[in-house]
Amino acid sequence: MSAIHPSIPFLPPPADWLVCFALPDEAAPFREASGARTRILLTGMGRTNARARFTEEIERRRPALVLTCGYAGALDPDLDPATVCFDPPEACGLALRLLQAGALPARFHCADRIAVTAVEKARLRAETGAQVVEMESGEIRSLCEGLEIPCVTVRAITDGAMEDLPLDFNRILTHRMRLSPIKLAWRVMLRPWCVPGLLRLRQASREAGRELARVLLSVMGRE
Repeated sequence: MSAIHPSIPFLPPPADWLVCFALPDEAAPFREASGARTRILLTGMGRTNARARFTEEIERRRPALVLTCGYAGALDPDLDPATVCFDPPEACGLALRLLQAGALPARFHCADRIAVTAVEKARLRAETGAQVVEMESGEIRSLCEGLEIPCVTVRAITDGAMEDLPLDFNRILTHRMRLSPIKLAWRVMLRPWCVPGLLRLRQASREAGRELARVLLSVMGRE
């Protein structure tokens, strides 16, 4: 877990920040609330997409601060859905603001696949010591470290550590890490009993997105 520093030596204005999300649904509540004043990047899912889109974007215009945001799964059973977690670099001035907004510091693991079952999440927890799992932020942070750009991970929990996802979403992704509507429809047709779980996950994701947007607006001074 990163150290929390109460002092805020310097924080660039939000207009100079780049706020990254993997998917439009993750970004939607924040985009709607923040308006056109915030620079938002949609990277797509996974390390490869994140690296390509982020590299392309910062070559166009280098940000003063990067926030890598979106949904995440809990590996720590104490983290409930809609909890917002963050992991800043040690000297980042956003830590205090995030704490004041109700976000919790946590250790993140950047995975190559969606953690689907409680058993898989427990294994990741034991192997990595992380409390939260995601699929893009670790890659973006690595790029930022090499470029000496401050980067903060801020993500909202959609599914608890003891919770199985209703489907193995890895099976309905294309080779480019995009959701295949055809594969999704086929899996649902084969497993109609998963529909209530999908609806619950959709609702949990919406609540997580709203809470993430609230925290981000708070740290920007726009709440």
